[in-house]
Amino acid sequence: MAGADLSRINTNIAALNALKALRDTNTKLSVHQLRLATGKRINSAGEDPAGLVFAKLLESRARGLTVARDNIGDVQNLISTAEGGAQSISEILLTMKEKVLQAANDTLGSEERTAIESQLDDLAAEVDDIVSSTLWGGNKLLDGTFTGKQFQVGERSTDTLAFGISQNHNASSLSVADSDLDVSSASAASTSLANVNTAINTVNTSIQTLGSTQLRIGIKGSNISVSINNQLAAHNRIFNADMAAEQVELLKNSLLQQSATAMLSQANLAPKSVLQLILG
Repeated sequence: MAGADLSRINTNIAALNALKALRDTNTKLSVHQLRLATGKRINSAGEDPAGLVFAKLLESRARGLTVARDNIGDVQNLISTAEGGAQSISEILLTMKEKVLQAANDTLGSEERTAIESQLDDLAAEVDDIVSSTLWGGNKLLDGTFTGKQFQVGERSTDTLAFGISQNHNASSLSVADSDLDVSSASAASTSLANVNTAINTVNTSIQTLGSTQLRIGIKGSNISVSINNQLAAHNRIFNADMAAEQVELLKNSLLQQSATAMLSQANLAPKSVLQLILG
């Protein structure tokens, strides 16, 4: 800063210095006032170009991960729907097993066997109804056609999860349809029991696979929630204002503004002392 020379009045260096200090303080004061008004540390790219870019990158990641977490929730609901249908089929198969075991006893007569056969047919029809009604987005989940699906479970293009249910769970595919189960005799019922047991194992395998996928997707969801919080915390530290610190700076610069104004006033009066040399 230029040194003042009070013996020369054509250019008041002291006043110019005080004016520059006042302008600098006013600039800083306006910055801190804006930060307190907006809550943002960076209100224009010129304040911190690199910080703004990094903050936007963090914001992009956080928003992408938030959508991915929503996607994971949809996948969990889809799997729960499929699992619910499979669980219902499993319960029906257990009932079918009880009836076939009952028919494997030679104590039953023809009327009892006919009644069991009729009930098994109804249960098989209910299995097919469950397969037809277990839907997601208009697509059947348990008829073996819901395959080759890919779900976006992260913010990068490679963060995907392949999923599919290749097993057809209708009565015919499980070999428990009308033509597959014969309880007309104890020996025929024993043969049919093998079909039911195989069907139960098949459905249980599907339930296990769905459960494993559900567990895996749940872990992904929890991990993404932690990552979102970390991204937002970093973004907050870089982009948003520290309100306490900004308040301190505002008060400091307010005091400096008053001081610089007072000094400018005094500097403007200083050249008058030179008149004493002239007036004597």
